[in-house]
Amino acid sequence: MRMMYAVYKKKIILLIDEYDVPLAKASEKDSVKNRYYSRMLDVMKGILGTSLKDNEYLQFAVITGCLRIAKDTAGVPWQSIFTGTNNFVSYSVLDNEFSGYFGFSNEEVERILGAAESRGKAGLIREWYDGYVFGNSYVYCPWDVINYLSALRKNRDARPKNYWKNTSHNGILLTFVKRTDFKVKGKFETLMNGGTIVQTISDELTYDTLHSSEESLWSVLLMTGYITKADSEEEGDTVSLKIPNREIRSIFEDTVVRLFRETVDADKQRSMMDAFWNRDEEGAGKMLSDLLWKTISYNDYHEDYYHAFLAGAFVGIGYEVESNKEKGLGRPDIVLKDEDNRRAIIIEAKKSGSESEMDKDCEEALKQIVTKKYAEGLYGYEQVLSYGIAFFQKQARVRRLTE
Repeated sequence: MRMMYAVYKKKIILLIDEYDVPLAKASEKDSVKNRYYSRMLDVMKGILGTSLKDNEYLQFAVITGCLRIAKDTAGVPWQSIFTGTNNFVSYSVLDNEFSGYFGFSNEEVERILGAAESRGKAGLIREWYDGYVFGNSYVYCPWDVINYLSALRKNRDARPKNYWKNTSHNGILLTFVKRTDFKVKGKFETLMNGGTIVQTISDELTYDTLHSSEESLWSVLLMTGYITKADSEEEGDTVSLKIPNREIRSIFEDTVVRLFRETVDADKQRSMMDAFWNRDEEGAGKMLSDLLWKTISYNDYHEDYYHAFLAGAFVGIGYEVESNKEKGLGRPDIVLKDEDNRRAIIIEAKKSGSESEMDKDCEEALKQIVTKKYAEGLYGYEQVLSYGIAFFQKQARVRRLTE
């Protein structure tokens, strides 16, 4: 900054993006032994103190990050990375000022779609990437809009997808829902069913206290975009919250499946597998239904969710599990291989619109296995069992293809 001033004779505007990432990374790896977090605080104090305090070459600075700038940690001023820096004005997603700059407005998206000759995709983009309420503004996630429009340039029929999966630390959701002391399962169910919850939010957080309370974790989910305000007119610290759009809902669904995989009883998994190998359709269906009842409930079940649920039900008990791999003339949902005993199971799953349709959908699944010749890809296996499974909400019905 001193050199720039010497050349241009103008004071410098300093932009610092994601100022809190070093602290987040240090917090993830912290321990009593290595003290990463406290050491990183010292590093950041030095950098920011030099940049912002008594800097005669500085016009002003704009600093951005997921968490709002906190002047101290748990009331201990010496821990602040901004000690001695004055004249801060801080804005979060709860504030009205500058709220429209956190994302694209509807008018901006319409102009972008017009320029990209993709106005016909407006409904899909709204369903997947809109829904954020920051302050008194309604905005789309700009990262997603740009990525989807880039995909449309290559393929005019490209479908929206989740662009957050590889860019966000989605583990925070799993950590949250596994905290039995917080009792948040019912709130997750409400959100995933399209409802709203009311929470007190704090917009001044620091990484060493994120997991100290339920209030802090809900606040983090809000600040990082996993949930949003339900009403732009609400003000204050107590607000209604919701899941903003289909993309984020899919992340919640993935979290539920992961939670299921990590907590499912291995003995019950093995009992369910015994039922499948022994051609016990009723027993297998009952055990699958029992497992469904132990997951977080929500109404918007769809075929992809049940597919992921099935894959999770079979993982980790000694079988090779293939999901949507090419076999015959198509891709079966699940193929289980027991190579030691040269036997395999093919599963095709359907989502039923009502309980009365479950038997018909099982038959449709079995018909698909036959017509697509899924079993022809399993050369050398002495026993191949084929099952059609129909799901309706938390019920599973299993039917076997008879020889």
